[in-house]
Amino acid sequence: MQDTSPVRSVPLWPLPLLAGLLPIVATLLALLLSIRLELVPACNPFIEGCISVSRAARHGLPNHLFKALVLPAAALQALTWLLCRAWLAGLSGSGTPPSRWLRHLAWIGITAAVFLVLYTAFLGTEGRIYRWLRQYGTVVYFGFTCIAMLITTDAVVRLGRRQAALARGRFDLALPALCGVLLMAGLVNTFVAPFFNVDIEDRIENATEWWGAATLALVFLVLSWPWRQTRYAAALKVDSG
Repeated sequence: MQDTSPVRSVPLWPLPLLAGLLPIVATLLALLLSIRLELVPACNPFIEGCISVSRAARHGLPNHLFKALVLPAAALQALTWLLCRAWLAGLSGSGTPPSRWLRHLAWIGITAAVFLVLYTAFLGTEGRIYRWLRQYGTVVYFGFTCIAMLITTDAVVRLGRRQAALARGRFDLALPALCGVLLMAGLVNTFVAPFFNVDIEDRIENATEWWGAATLALVFLVLSWPWRQTRYAAALKVDSG
């Protein structure tokens, strides 16, 4: 018997939008609350590098608020990378096989999200083992998200040459620009910071951490617009009863 249930199209672009917005809101609210509660010094960490992201959300109410927003954001980021592979494959066309790296995009992104959960869950705990788990979660999250970002950027740049929706919004330029910002932050952290004394080195590392985290969040915000431009949506069958 033929299924005649009506099909509803659900736009998917809000998923990466929320995946990027929630960490930004969580981090800024945690910072402002920590300053208000005098848990950290009043300063601009993007410029002064006075505190790390972890310290801004380590204690009390800021910690609980940070976790409440970032944990669902991690799930949304995993879902975004999972759907991103299908989106890029769909734009490429059925006759074009996905690249080797693109085939692994979903698992790379999901791994990054899992370690974001690990970092967030242990943020605010004490002890050597817990500190090690937080640090390990941060490194893997940043590293695997960067890899997923580069895979997506490469695919978008290639598709931008023949996809009017991508070229019109200049998304094929926005993602490489974010990759450049992330690369500069990494180079400053690795090659510039060690030339200074410990205090200044810590400040440089903190500042680049803030810029790096903001850049990774912006990647999801940027992705939401080409998803909207290309009308990327899920088809859901509605049970009419």
